[in-house]
Amino acid sequence: MMISTPVWTTPAARDRLTQELSDLERRAEIGEDVDGARMLQVRDTLRNAEVDRKPDDGLVEAGMTVTIRFDNGSTTTFLLGDRELASLDPDVAISVYSPTSPLGSAISGRYVQDAVTFDAPSGPLQVTILAAVPFG
Repeated sequence: MMISTPVWTTPAARDRLTQELSDLERRAEIGEDVDGARMLQVRDTLRNAEVDRKPDDGLVEAGMTVTIRFDNGSTTTFLLGDRELASLDPDVAISVYSPTSPLGSAISGRYVQDAVTFDAPSGPLQVTILAAVPFG
């Protein structure tokens, strides 16, 4: 995953990536065989990482815990962010949906109380955004 645009991550995930990069660089310096592509990927991710807490303004964007209601009345709450990066943080104990997924794309840039329709594998679905608060 080479990242050329900013990507939100938690401080714990950034710290784990920083440690991984340090370990890779140390191993490379002493002549151990290291995965150069992984080293580049970690550097790129760290270079583009955003770790600031998002403003609590109701805007849906990466780094927000979002609650939506489906047309059938069921609700779900999830973190909008990168699954790989979120998996590095043990405090992320909820589902993670990518901002580039069909649902993530439909709700990104929207506000609480907005209703949106997106193309799910089972067909078009409408959801209403009930909450969008900064993660953590």
